[in-house]
Amino acid sequence: MSFSKSRAILPMCVTLLLLTACSQSAAVPPGAAVAPQISGAASAGAVSPNDNTSILKKLVKDVVIGSTVDSNNGDMGPRALSIVATTYGSLKKGELVVCNFENSSGTPGDGTTIELLAPQPSSNPVTFVQSSDIEGCDGSAVTDGTQVYGAGMTSGEVAWFDQTGKLQNTYGSPLVEPFSDVDAFRNKAYAPENVFVSDAQTGSIVKIGVNAYASGKPLQVATGFPVNSASGWGVLGPSGLQYNHKTDALYIVDGTDNSVVSFSHASALLVKDEIIVEPKGKFKCKHKKTTCGKVIYSGSPLDDPVAAAILPNGNLIVANTAGGNTLVELTPKGKILDTKVVDSSSTPAVFGLAASGTNDDNTVLFFTDTNGNNVQELEQ
Repeated sequence: MSFSKSRAILPMCVTLLLLTACSQSAAVPPGAAVAPQISGAASAGAVSPNDNTSILKKLVKDVVIGSTVDSNNGDMGPRALSIVATTYGSLKKGELVVCNFENSSGTPGDGTTIELLAPQPSSNPVTFVQSSDIEGCDGSAVTDGTQVYGAGMTSGEVAWFDQTGKLQNTYGSPLVEPFSDVDAFRNKAYAPENVFVSDAQTGSIVKIGVNAYASGKPLQVATGFPVNSASGWGVLGPSGLQYNHKTDALYIVDGTDNSVVSFSHASALLVKDEIIVEPKGKFKCKHKKTTCGKVIYSGSPLDDPVAAAILPNGNLIVANTAGGNTLVELTPKGKILDTKVVDSSSTPAVFGLAASGTNDDNTVLFFTDTNGNNVQELEQ
């Protein structure tokens, strides 16, 4: 996709869901939303009606939930952040599941622990797992069946842990440098459930089936995202994976090109390199009548983003991690609603986001702050 930060938004693909093929010819001005959805689209991949109410503006109170420093080995540097949906085993509904990316000496990429935090202030971290299989932990996806899939940037693996923290399996090739992961389940009977993983070295998206209706073998379903080939906290590439189970849309943060991309009908991605990200905002899609990619938004105010979260109303929060620790709220059609600085330091700090709530009035947003080794919460 390789369009520069100063360049205007370039042509990209509008997916006319299940009706037409991808068109890649509509140019738009710099900083504008790209590829608006068809009004009234009702297929599984359609985007929910826009809620143009800014939730970020409502989130005026910043509360420290607790430290993520592991009490056993001192790992720190909180990165990925997920929320437990169902109480099972060692996991309790509403708990925050957090990766530590650094070891006790502060070496990035050497952290090997996943912590559990209750979602209330003054919470203390509880070690869920410590394992070399997740060295450089930067992914902590929790499945519908309350299993945890930890991604290790340094180990080059994704490790599956059950609800007690016991290792069940590891997944390597075609993964090289796992960067983030997310659970993707349609919340329907007999539906496949997958964990999608981004790769910071190959610029790819890999799918791992995690229930009886999906293949458990890792499959590279998309590739071509640009990467910056940096190390430690400086890595940029496809990250911030988020999945909307209502619309079957997978969202990917492109930190190298300051963009947010969506894949329609993500559960239908079934073959190798089904979507290839090409230059100038274009996408080559093997089954474009079913699933394809598009750029939701590109350009300012996005600035070196890494993390993202889906709000209960379907809007997105994206964190400009290396670009001033600024949160950006936008609709699934790419309308910018608000921005908010949550850490005024020049050091990148916000690498994990997760939202909770059922409507606009009770939504809260959790974020990691590596400068204080904390998880914090924005409340209304």
